[in-house]
Amino acid sequence: MRLLMIEDDAALAALVRDYLRPLGYEVEAAPTAAEGLRRLEEGWAAVLLDVMLPDLDGFEVCRRVRAVSDVPVLMLTARGQDEDRIVGLELGADDYLPKPFNPRELLARLRAVLRRGRAREKGHPPLRFGRLEIDRDARVVRVAGQARSLTSYQFDLLTVLAESAGRVLGRETLMERAGHDAGEAFDRSIDVHVSRIRVAIEDDPKHPRRLLTVRGAGYVFARKQDED
Repeated sequence: MRLLMIEDDAALAALVRDYLRPLGYEVEAAPTAAEGLRRLEEGWAAVLLDVMLPDLDGFEVCRRVRAVSDVPVLMLTARGQDEDRIVGLELGADDYLPKPFNPRELLARLRAVLRRGRAREKGHPPLRFGRLEIDRDARVVRVAGQARSLTSYQFDLLTVLAESAGRVLGRETLMERAGHDAGEAFDRSIDVHVSRIRVAIEDDPKHPRRLLTVRGAGYVFARKQDED
């Protein structure tokens, strides 16, 4: 399984490569953003992306990656502030791991984003709610026939909610069903993903009518709307 690591710290890249290789992962390092973006088209199972790169901010790299690919992106950075993590997630990163990190935690998070990135088993009919269509086989969301952009994890979250339309699901349940670590349920990053889903599917994301927040409980996908 080939991984692209966009990271200018050669020692860290070597450590990650040596740790993951016996576990079946082939890690290839790109020391600059320019090289990483150039090699993106080679096809990778996931991208490990450093924020502090010598030639371009990692957040901008993430934005450019998302403009052309839905490959899972795991951001790595010494900047662990919540604001930085939220920015990364809003730009389409699937997860965020502050440095220094335990290699075992890197492996766990990597496996989680890869699991979420795999296509679901074929044979599921699309979910349709009025103008909203969720094609689980093609992993595409459409509103009035127009495809909307979501990351792999956001697609999984929306699918989990839509499959349980009318039922309130807590953050821990959502994370478990979407393939995220339940132990990270305290992490409010899931709220950022939900806000991005709303931008994609709601007419007015600030006043959602489809994906609703239930205070103190979680989220619920509204089964019906006036337009349905």
